[in-house]
Amino acid sequence: MKLSVPLWLALALALSGCFASREARIESDYSYSGNFRRYRTYEFVTGTGVSADTSKVGEVLRDAIRTRMKIQGYRPARNRPDLLVIFRVFEGTMAFRGYAQEDLTRWVDNGAVEDENTPKDERKGYEPIRMVLAEGTLLITLVDNRTNRAVWNGYASGVTVPPGPQGEVILRRSVRSIFDQYHIFTEGYLRGNEGESSQN
Repeated sequence: MKLSVPLWLALALALSGCFASREARIESDYSYSGNFRRYRTYEFVTGTGVSADTSKVGEVLRDAIRTRMKIQGYRPARNRPDLLVIFRVFEGTMAFRGYAQEDLTRWVDNGAVEDENTPKDERKGYEPIRMVLAEGTLLITLVDNRTNRAVWNGYASGVTVPPGPQGEVILRRSVRSIFDQYHIFTEGYLRGNEGESSQN
Protein backbone atom coordinates (compact mmCIF):
# COMPACT_ATOMS: atom_id res chain seq x y z
CA MET A 1 0.00 0.00 0.00
CA LYS A 2 1.38 3.42 -0.92
CA LEU A 3 1.38 5.84 1.98
CA SER A 4 2.48 9.06 0.30
CA VAL A 5 0.17 12.02 0.80
CA PRO A 6 1.27 15.63 0.34
CA LEU A 7 1.97 16.98 3.82
CA TRP A 8 0.16 20.27 3.44
CA LEU A 9 -2.96 18.57 2.08
CA ALA A 10 -3.04 15.90 4.80
CA LEU A 11 -2.60 18.45 7.58
CA ALA A 12 -5.12 20.88 6.15
CA LEU A 13 -7.74 18.17 5.93
CA ALA A 14 -6.83 16.69 9.31
CA LEU A 15 -7.35 20.08 10.91
CA SER A 16 -10.78 20.64 9.43
CA GLY A 17 -14.15 19.56 10.67
CA CYS A 18 -15.02 18.07 14.04
CA PHE A 19 -14.43 14.89 15.98
CA ALA A 20 -16.45 12.54 18.15
CA SER A 21 -14.22 9.93 19.83
CA ARG A 22 -17.08 7.49 20.18
CA GLU A 23 -17.30 7.35 16.37
CA ALA A 24 -13.61 6.62 15.79
CA ARG A 25 -12.82 3.11 14.60
CA ILE A 26 -9.62 1.65 16.08
CA GLU A 27 -8.02 -1.36 14.41
CA SER A 28 -4.61 -2.99 14.09
CA ASP A 29 -2.84 -5.86 12.40
CA TYR A 30 0.63 -7.36 12.60
CA SER A 31 3.18 -9.44 10.77
CA TYR A 32 3.83 -13.01 11.85
CA SER A 33 7.50 -12.36 11.09
CA GLY A 34 7.70 -9.67 13.77
CA ASN A 35 10.11 -10.63 16.55
CA PHE A 36 8.28 -8.56 19.15
CA ARG A 37 10.22 -9.94 22.13
CA ARG A 38 13.47 -8.60 20.65
CA TYR A 39 12.47 -4.95 20.22
CA ARG A 40 13.78 -2.47 22.77
CA THR A 41 14.52 0.79 20.95
CA TYR A 42 12.91 2.99 18.32
CA GLU A 43 13.37 6.08 16.19
CA PHE A 44 11.07 8.12 13.97
CA VAL A 45 11.54 7.86 10.23
CA THR A 46 13.01 11.03 8.76
CA GLY A 47 12.53 12.41 5.28
CA THR A 48 9.45 13.93 3.73
CA GLY A 49 5.87 13.73 4.93
CA VAL A 50 4.13 14.26 8.24
CA SER A 51 6.63 12.04 10.10
CA ALA A 52 9.35 14.59 9.41
CA ASP A 53 7.09 17.61 9.87
CA THR A 54 8.11 20.22 12.43
CA SER A 55 4.66 21.85 12.64
CA LYS A 56 2.55 21.72 15.78
CA VAL A 57 0.58 18.70 14.51
CA GLY A 58 3.75 16.70 13.78
CA GLU A 59 5.21 17.59 17.18
CA VAL A 60 2.02 16.68 19.04
CA LEU A 61 1.88 13.29 17.31
CA ARG A 62 5.57 12.57 17.91
CA ASP A 63 5.29 13.58 21.56
CA ALA A 64 2.21 11.39 22.08
CA ILE A 65 3.95 8.41 20.48
CA ARG A 66 7.12 8.99 22.54
CA THR A 67 5.05 9.06 25.73
CA ARG A 68 3.35 5.78 24.92
CA MET A 69 6.56 4.05 23.83
CA LYS A 70 8.22 5.12 27.10
CA ILE A 71 5.30 3.77 29.14
CA GLN A 72 5.78 0.40 27.42
CA GLY A 73 9.53 0.32 28.06
CA TYR A 74 10.90 1.38 24.67
CA ARG A 75 13.86 3.75 24.52
CA PRO A 76 14.66 6.24 21.74
CA ALA A 77 17.89 5.44 19.88
CA ARG A 78 19.41 7.27 16.93
CA ASN A 79 21.98 4.54 16.29
CA ARG A 80 20.51 1.30 14.86
CA PRO A 81 17.10 1.33 16.58
CA ASP A 82 15.10 -1.91 16.61
CA LEU A 83 11.92 -0.22 15.36
CA LEU A 84 11.28 2.65 12.98
CA VAL A 85 8.08 4.60 13.62
CA ILE A 86 6.05 6.07 10.76
CA PHE A 87 2.81 7.98 11.15
CA ARG A 88 0.51 9.38 8.48
CA VAL A 89 -2.71 11.33 8.33
CA PHE A 90 -5.00 10.46 5.42
CA GLU A 91 -7.85 12.53 4.08
CA GLY A 92 -11.34 11.39 3.21
CA THR A 93 -12.84 7.92 3.15
CA MET A 94 -10.47 5.19 2.01
CA ALA A 95 -10.49 1.48 1.25
CA PHE A 96 -8.07 -0.42 3.46
CA ARG A 97 -7.00 -4.05 3.68
CA GLY A 98 -6.64 -5.42 7.19
CA TYR A 99 -6.35 -8.99 8.47
CA ALA A 100 -8.39 -11.23 10.73
CA GLN A 101 -5.90 -12.31 13.41
CA GLU A 102 -5.78 -13.52 16.96
CA ASP A 103 -4.85 -10.98 19.63
CA LEU A 104 -1.24 -9.81 19.27
CA THR A 105 -0.47 -10.49 22.95
CA ARG A 106 -1.59 -14.10 22.55
CA TRP A 107 0.58 -14.50 19.44
CA VAL A 108 3.64 -13.08 21.22
CA ASP A 109 2.99 -15.18 24.36
CA ASN A 110 3.04 -18.31 22.16
CA GLY A 111 6.58 -17.34 21.16
CA ALA A 112 6.12 -18.04 17.47
CA VAL A 113 8.03 -16.04 14.86
CA GLU A 114 7.83 -16.91 11.18
CA ASP A 115 10.81 -16.43 8.89
CA GLU A 116 12.11 -17.76 5.57
CA ASN A 117 12.98 -21.07 7.29
CA THR A 118 9.41 -21.70 8.51
CA PRO A 119 7.92 -24.55 6.42
CA LYS A 120 5.01 -23.40 4.28
CA ASP A 121 2.60 -25.89 5.88
CA GLU A 122 3.43 -24.47 9.33
CA ARG A 123 2.87 -20.82 8.44
CA LYS A 124 -0.12 -19.08 9.93
CA GLY A 125 -1.35 -17.40 6.77
CA TYR A 126 -3.18 -14.10 6.47
CA GLU A 127 -6.93 -13.75 6.10
CA PRO A 128 -7.48 -10.37 4.45
CA ILE A 129 -10.45 -8.17 5.32
CA ARG A 130 -11.51 -5.26 3.14
CA MET A 131 -12.60 -2.26 5.17
CA VAL A 132 -13.84 1.21 4.38
CA LEU A 133 -12.29 3.70 6.76
CA ALA A 134 -14.32 6.81 7.49
CA GLU A 135 -13.28 10.39 6.85
CA GLY A 136 -9.84 11.09 8.32
CA THR A 137 -7.46 8.27 9.28
CA LEU A 138 -4.37 8.36 11.49
CA LEU A 139 -2.07 5.42 10.72
CA ILE A 140 0.93 4.41 12.84
CA THR A 141 3.32 1.78 11.49
CA LEU A 142 6.20 0.05 13.28
CA VAL A 143 8.95 -1.23 10.98
CA ASP A 144 11.60 -3.77 11.92
CA ASN A 145 14.80 -1.86 11.15
CA ARG A 146 16.82 -5.03 10.59
CA THR A 147 14.49 -6.56 7.96
CA ASN A 148 12.98 -3.27 6.75
CA ARG A 149 9.50 -4.82 7.00
CA ALA A 150 6.41 -3.38 8.62
CA VAL A 151 5.55 -5.54 11.64
CA TRP A 152 2.55 -3.65 13.06
CA ASN A 153 -0.08 -1.20 11.85
CA GLY A 154 -2.48 0.63 14.13
CA TYR A 155 -5.05 3.06 12.86
CA ALA A 156 -7.92 5.26 13.94
CA SER A 157 -10.48 6.24 11.32
CA GLY A 158 -13.19 8.84 11.59
CA VAL A 159 -10.67 11.25 13.11
CA THR A 160 -10.88 14.89 12.11
CA VAL A 161 -9.71 17.54 14.51
CA PRO A 162 -10.37 21.23 15.00
CA PRO A 163 -7.46 23.65 15.38
CA GLY A 164 -6.26 24.69 18.81
CA PRO A 165 -5.96 22.92 22.16
CA GLN A 166 -9.00 20.70 21.57
CA GLY A 167 -7.34 19.34 18.42
CA GLU A 168 -4.19 18.45 20.40
CA VAL A 169 -6.27 16.55 22.95
CA ILE A 170 -7.97 14.61 20.15
CA LEU A 171 -4.65 13.71 18.50
CA ARG A 172 -3.19 12.49 21.80
CA ARG A 173 -6.32 10.50 22.58
CA SER A 174 -6.19 8.92 19.11
CA VAL A 175 -2.56 7.86 19.59
CA ARG A 176 -3.39 6.42 23.01
CA SER A 177 -6.33 4.46 21.57
CA ILE A 178 -4.19 3.10 18.74
CA PHE A 179 -1.45 1.95 21.12
CA ASP A 180 -4.05 0.24 23.30
CA GLN A 181 -4.03 -2.30 20.44
CA TYR A 182 -0.27 -2.82 20.89
CA HIS A 183 -0.05 -4.20 24.43
CA ILE A 184 3.58 -5.27 24.12
CA PHE A 185 6.01 -4.18 26.83
CA THR A 186 9.71 -4.72 26.35
CA GLU A 187 10.86 -7.97 27.92
CA GLY A 188 11.65 -7.60 31.63
CA TYR A 189 10.44 -3.98 31.76
CA LEU A 190 7.44 -4.60 34.02
CA ARG A 191 9.48 -6.80 36.36
CA GLY A 192 12.14 -4.08 36.59
CA ASN A 193 9.56 -1.41 37.39
CA GLU A 194 7.98 -3.60 40.06
CA GLY A 195 11.39 -4.02 41.66
CA GLU A 196 11.98 -0.27 41.64
CA SER A 197 8.58 0.48 43.18
CA SER A 198 9.08 -2.08 45.95
CA GLN A 199 12.35 -0.33 46.91
CA ASN A 200 10.62 3.05 47.27
